[in-house]
Amino acid sequence: MGNSYPARWWHKLEDGRIQCDLCPRDCKLHEGQRGACFVRAMSGGQMVLTTYGRSSGFCIDPVEKKPLNHFYPGSSILSFGTAGCNLACKFCQNWDISKSREMDTLMDDATPAAIARAAARYGAKSVAFTYNDPVIFAEYAMDTADACHDLGIKTVAVTAGYMHPEPARAFYAKMDAANVDLKAFTDDFYVKLCGAHLQPVLDTLSYIAHETDCWLEITTLLIPGRNDSDEELAALSQWVAKELGPDVPLHFSAFHPDWKMTDLPPTPPATLRQARRIAREAGLRYVYTGNVHDTEGDATHCPACGAAVIRRDWYEILGYDLTDEGRCQRCGSAIAGRFGPLGTPFGSRRIPVRLHGMDPTRP
Repeated sequence: MGNSYPARWWHKLEDGRIQCDLCPRDCKLHEGQRGACFVRAMSGGQMVLTTYGRSSGFCIDPVEKKPLNHFYPGSSILSFGTAGCNLACKFCQNWDISKSREMDTLMDDATPAAIARAAARYGAKSVAFTYNDPVIFAEYAMDTADACHDLGIKTVAVTAGYMHPEPARAFYAKMDAANVDLKAFTDDFYVKLCGAHLQPVLDTLSYIAHETDCWLEITTLLIPGRNDSDEELAALSQWVAKELGPDVPLHFSAFHPDWKMTDLPPTPPATLRQARRIAREAGLRYVYTGNVHDTEGDATHCPACGAAVIRRDWYEILGYDLTDEGRCQRCGSAIAGRFGPLGTPFGSRRIPVRLHGMDPTRP
């Protein structure tokens, strides 16, 4: 298998197969077989990662698009992904990448050092591992994180959090922030619509929140009639508040028909506003709405005095009333997150970039 890279987190079985220990799928592979993610395979009696150093494309985005509203707001982030996924969500929004079985969809190739240099050259504060799930290209993401940190660039994982504890410890030790998709709050949803289970995701969330320095935000895509009942949203919000803490930002985003779920309508804006209300009543201090135009749901409010300390319109920052340390300028209370001097907000631009063929000698 060309472009293969030795993978971590696997062991040999007595029958000659190998078992992947990266995620709870525990794929058992014969020689030449690929796992459910389609990018981890058995080759020469070993496990290899077939997408190391290859990407489905690079883009400079606003950090709020990840979405991260409390991680250096207004900054830019270099985003990239590979191919494949270890979940099988029927509502996948990036299915052309995550479900790709065509390795030629990986148009761009770049070493970890080249990615870090590109982020520095474009003035990006951070690099995001996104589009498909970085869990399945963990070795590549972790090496890239090391290269980024060498240049003072932060790293962000946008992930479904479906990962075993041991690799999660190694992975999140190298991430400065994560946005984890909590796709629903019932195991039935995970089994039927994602081909996975809920508990490993909750375990990952608890681990990040309590045992790492990684900044955590959560996104839940609300799908009409599937995971948007008041009861489920209350249970989800109460769990986040109690188990993770009231300062973890929660983003409710709107579903649009895609992949294998084109028979459902888009999420009504009223559903998102109701979800936000429920989560705030559960004690969560920072709750947002996404994929709809809702300036109230875009704003960050000071939990002490109620002032809108960051006002947004989609990914544009309209007003910023925080000190460099992230304190409310009106009452002085600290806002949870990672903050610094604002500078000029990046805005809502999206700038595709190519790394292939870049001069490696340039800083």
